[in-house]
Amino acid sequence: MTIETLLKQAYGRLSGLSETAQLDAQLLLAHTLGVSTTYFFTWPEKEVCEASRQAFEDLLKRREKGEPIAYILGEQDFWSLSLETSPSTLIPRADTERLVEVALEQLPSGASRIVDLGTGTGAIALALAKEWPASQVIGVDYQVEAVQLAERNAQRNSISNAEFRQSDWFSALIDEAPFDLIVSNPPYIDPEDEHLSQGDVRFEPLTALIAEDHGLADIRHIIKQAVFYLSPLGWLMFEHGYDQGESVRKLFNEHGFVEVATHQDLGGNDRVTIGRLAEQGVTEHSRGG
Repeated sequence: MTIETLLKQAYGRLSGLSETAQLDAQLLLAHTLGVSTTYFFTWPEKEVCEASRQAFEDLLKRREKGEPIAYILGEQDFWSLSLETSPSTLIPRADTERLVEVALEQLPSGASRIVDLGTGTGAIALALAKEWPASQVIGVDYQVEAVQLAERNAQRNSISNAEFRQSDWFSALIDEAPFDLIVSNPPYIDPEDEHLSQGDVRFEPLTALIAEDHGLADIRHIIKQAVFYLSPLGWLMFEHGYDQGESVRKLFNEHGFVEVATHQDLGGNDRVTIGRLAEQGVTEHSRGG
């Protein structure tokens, strides 16, 4: 059977299940054959051996059941990085690149101290570390598996100015403050949200997706604690849900942040809200985790 025939059959099987059926099929076959997708345009008539056809069939069945491509392949591109993925962490998504863009727009390119809370694969921390090589970046995650994964991704992308630690939000950072920038893509989905039973998120870790208080509990906690960990005029930035911009701005304002603003993603939806600590610096008392 030829590459062209295999791909056509795979398109048909995935077309009603995935909005990116053609790309999914190409990525799975490229992974199976150890080639790039451009190979298919040059050699569509190339015969595929039985062992490779069976391996491709196994991957295709997993995708038919809804398993995300990033988990099947074990990798995902983000920013200019190639990241190892794992079902123990969220899949890095294009929407999250908006958080990186906003950070780069707001801060000078000189040396900064940065924390990424809930780092997962390390995507945000590593993207910022790569763009700002003079900066010191710390990524923290409650899950030890995520910390280990982020460390592997730092090595995979030859990034030396980022380190990763196990921490329940700020708990391992008490002696590290102050920071010039705190970024986070925390859990922000309401536990009752119907989308949790749809698409790729069915396979992602629930603890990294949901938060109480209509998805705002972790954001509220981080904002409340961030005032003790930021430098004077330091920035705090979140990715959040498309309908949470107003609520997140209100939380920033309630805790004395200034220059509060919400930025939209490529789809025109509220996606990133930022705030700047006023003139106050780090307070040594009343820090929590």
